[in-house]
Amino acid sequence: MALDIGLNGSAVVDGLVNWLANGLWELSWWQLLLYTLATTHITIAAVTIYLHRCQAHRALDLGPVPSHFFRFWLWLGTGMVTKQWVAIHRKHHAKCETAEDPHSPQTRGLGTVMRRGAELYREEAKNEDTLRKFGHGTPDDWMERNVYRHSVLGPSLMLILDVALFGAIGLSIWAVQMVWIPFWAAGVVNGVGHYWGYRNYEAPDASTNLVPWGLIIGGEELHNNHHTYPTSAKFSVKRYEFDIGWLYISAMQKMGWAKVKKTPPRLRMGAVKPVADELTLEAVIANRYEVMARYARGVRAAVRQELDVLRQRKAQKADVSLLLAAQRWLHRDNDKVPERAQAQLAQARAAHPVIDQMLIMREELRQLWLNTTLSREQLTSQLQAWCQRAEASGIAMLKEFSVKLRAAHA
Repeated sequence: MALDIGLNGSAVVDGLVNWLANGLWELSWWQLLLYTLATTHITIAAVTIYLHRCQAHRALDLGPVPSHFFRFWLWLGTGMVTKQWVAIHRKHHAKCETAEDPHSPQTRGLGTVMRRGAELYREEAKNEDTLRKFGHGTPDDWMERNVYRHSVLGPSLMLILDVALFGAIGLSIWAVQMVWIPFWAAGVVNGVGHYWGYRNYEAPDASTNLVPWGLIIGGEELHNNHHTYPTSAKFSVKRYEFDIGWLYISAMQKMGWAKVKKTPPRLRMGAVKPVADELTLEAVIANRYEVMARYARGVRAAVRQELDVLRQRKAQKADVSLLLAAQRWLHRDNDKVPERAQAQLAQARAAHPVIDQMLIMREELRQLWLNTTLSREQLTSQLQAWCQRAEASGIAMLKEFSVKLRAAHA
């Protein structure tokens, strides 16, 4: 009898040790890695499709099946409350890169946003004024009020599930699942995505696109595109850009689970008109960010020519350095140039009349969509006068840009 008890006890201990080592679902190391990547990718998809594009910006409508699945998965995998996330993100757009921006590297520092992104989110989530002002229109049903608002419960259940399935290694899997969004979304997108990268559009903020992170963060790396057209369900605009979130949305739309409301506008070009007309004006205003991006390319080309001239003349290094340092701000609106760079920019403009003239005319062009007191006829007349001055300026880049502008149509 004692022997039987001893044998049974030993079997129980062996079974417990085996469960702690392997869990209920025994997988190899690469299968565990795939499981971890798959679950974190579902979380990324839920954030970008449901929280970001659907709830925060209303760029698409989701059917009940994906909506309820995404809500449940986000509760389980992140503990984030829909109203809190949406309110904080909307405030980020409304107060972008000001002291009130919840997570701007321009005001808080890149290191702070990278290290404390999740902490900054939690701090802002306690701000009732933010939730009241920016959290409107989010779900407020029984599940939201009684289940999903308990943000600790979801991740706790995920922890139990991971440990039950995989044993002790489940703790590591759970840890990766929990840090995935704080690192990639709160840190990389909100931090690096406003600090470093390339820009398709001269949006009024410092947002940038990051590559090649598309598969990892669901299209969110195309941050400059998104800040330019925040209500677009599609983030990619160039042929070389890949938005996997849009791929999923397109698939759901074919299944009847999603309805896209808006995608980025495209500047269409036709035959060059003798003079710009009201349709040209309409195209310029509707596609103003694309227009300014093309203008910025002309400014950069002019800078390269000026640098070539300086080097051919064997100008002093200080003169070359001045233009190189100032070129970062040549395509930005005046009110977006930091105070520390304004004197340097003014010196560069004074030393290079071609650059100065291009920046003067850039601001004049920008006034076409900023001036809301003039009629369409008056704005069209101003556009025509602008094109005439550009083409008579003697500056090749300005003339080329103006001619192409007269080919734009709505």
